[in-house]
Amino acid sequence: MPITTGRPYLAIPGPSVSPDRVLNAMHRTAPNIYEGEIVEMTKALIPDLKRVAMTSQNVAIYIANGHGAWEAANLNMFSRGDKALLAATGRFGHGWAEAARAMGVQLEMIDFGKASPADPERIADALRRDPGHEIKAVLVTHVDTASSARNDIKAIRSAIDSTGHPALLAVDAIASLGCDELRMDEWGIDVLVGASQKGLMLPPGLGFVWFSDKALEVSRSADLVTPYWDWKPRGTGTEFWQYFGGTAPTHHLYGLRESLTMILDEEGLENVWDRHRRLAGSVWAAFDAWGIESSIRLNVADTASRGWSVTAATIPDGGAGALRRWLEAEAGVTLGIGLGMALPHEPAYQDFLRVAHMGHVNAHMTLGVLATMEAGMQALGIVHGPGALEAAAGALVG
Repeated sequence: MPITTGRPYLAIPGPSVSPDRVLNAMHRTAPNIYEGEIVEMTKALIPDLKRVAMTSQNVAIYIANGHGAWEAANLNMFSRGDKALLAATGRFGHGWAEAARAMGVQLEMIDFGKASPADPERIADALRRDPGHEIKAVLVTHVDTASSARNDIKAIRSAIDSTGHPALLAVDAIASLGCDELRMDEWGIDVLVGASQKGLMLPPGLGFVWFSDKALEVSRSADLVTPYWDWKPRGTGTEFWQYFGGTAPTHHLYGLRESLTMILDEEGLENVWDRHRRLAGSVWAAFDAWGIESSIRLNVADTASRGWSVTAATIPDGGAGALRRWLEAEAGVTLGIGLGMALPHEPAYQDFLRVAHMGHVNAHMTLGVLATMEAGMQALGIVHGPGALEAAAGALVG
């Protein structure tokens, strides 16, 4: 008999768990959108959105998901026919490339595969082959949500600078914002893309684009931009409606106010990063133990190149798919699919899964997922090494 009675746990990489405090803040009547409370609260949100990205520059809020935030960034950076260079380290790098190409951007991709980070020197070499500076921007994910590979953004910025190339550095931080260490200004990021449903602990519905003053100047000549997606009035406008291109996403804003208070003023951003680092280490320790004398493997071999918000792994011979199905049906736990590792109709599609540890997550939630995964392996007869739970617990306190 299934033992699913109780609160289900969605351990997928977005939507992440929303704190009751955030949901309660959203559970209210709509406010007056022309004056008063919501206007003043939003004015106070802007500097806190800059704090969470560690920037003193500009931010635009969109009623959109992460794909909408990609589109906003592309439209403001490029004119039709402009060239861009993209470093792909998983499915979401390819997705950003597809979006840019569909808008008329000529995109050159360096594909680093599905299990490793980008090599900054190869990016620099590509820029050196562009003496006319036709490449307008370098696009890269910080943490690819599909592969869990994390790129060294600071090193990529240094590589770009070493060439003297003026290209913007645009970073997709949808899976890393509020989870991994991220310093927009210090690392020289010009455009940063984020969304509400992961480390910010909100339901899907808000997209964010932070942009440097340099990117703002570039956008003044971008001919792809349309009135709704234009970040200039959203980032520098003087009227409340300009923040949103129309009616404000009122209830999401109340939730965002609560989540930013929790992250910035109560736990503290660097403590949030450290919590995610420790929880990720616990998951990795369990998989390392399960992999002893078995074929279970983490997707990214190098610890330093793994994101702290999500872990991608393989359990061959359909084991990952079988385990995901057992956990959801028998234990009330949902794991992420192995997005982009194989096509859904291919047998290998069932060999991959992802465990999310992002946002409103603590030790007992993560250890609980790992314990139920081990129970599922036992129930299904999946060969796995011993000592995973002890290793996971030790990693948390070590």
